[in-house]
Amino acid sequence: MRFARRPLPADELHRVYREHVSAVYAFFAYSVSHHVAEELTSATFERVVRHWSRFDPSRAKERTWILAIARNLLTDHYRRQHHRVGPSIDEHPELAEGRPGSGEDLADRQVSSETLRDWLTLLTPREREVIALRYGADLTTADVAAALNLSEANVLQIASRALRRLRRELAGEEISGNA
Repeated sequence: MRFARRPLPADELHRVYREHVSAVYAFFAYSVSHHVAEELTSATFERVVRHWSRFDPSRAKERTWILAIARNLLTDHYRRQHHRVGPSIDEHPELAEGRPGSGEDLADRQVSSETLRDWLTLLTPREREVIALRYGADLTTADVAAALNLSEANVLQIASRALRRLRRELAGEEISGNA
C-alpha cells in the first residue's frame, strides 16, 4: 500500500521558495553561467515540490535538504556537459552576440562572474563545492558539513586551504600582470 503523500500547501511553497531561492541561485552561480544557474534553480524547486513528502526535518534542515537536491542537479548537469569540447552558447550567450560586454551593467556583472568562475577553476572540485555552499549559498559550517557528510573541522580546513590558495594565485597574477 502506498503511503499518503502530504502535499506542499501554496503558502508553505511560497515561504520555502522565498527563504531559499537566493542561496540556491548563489550556489549555482559559483559554477555555471547566469542563464544555467537560473535554469538549475528552477529545476531544483520543481524537485522540491515533487519530493516534498520525502523531506524529513529530523534528518536535515530545509536549506540543507534543498541544497542537496541542487548539488545533485549540478552533478547531473556536469555529467551531461562532459562531452563538450568548446564553450557552450547556452552557458555563454555573449558568444552568440559577437563580443562579450557591451557596457551594460548586466554584462559587467557577467564578466565579473566569469572571472570568479575562472578563479574557482584553480580549486579542486571538493574545494569549489565547500566554497560555493559556505559563501555562495551562505550555509553555516555545520550545514555544509551535513550536506557533504564531512566534519565541521574538515569543512573549515578545506575552506581555509582553498582561500589561501586563491589569495596566493591572485597575488601572483597581480605581480605578473604589473610587470
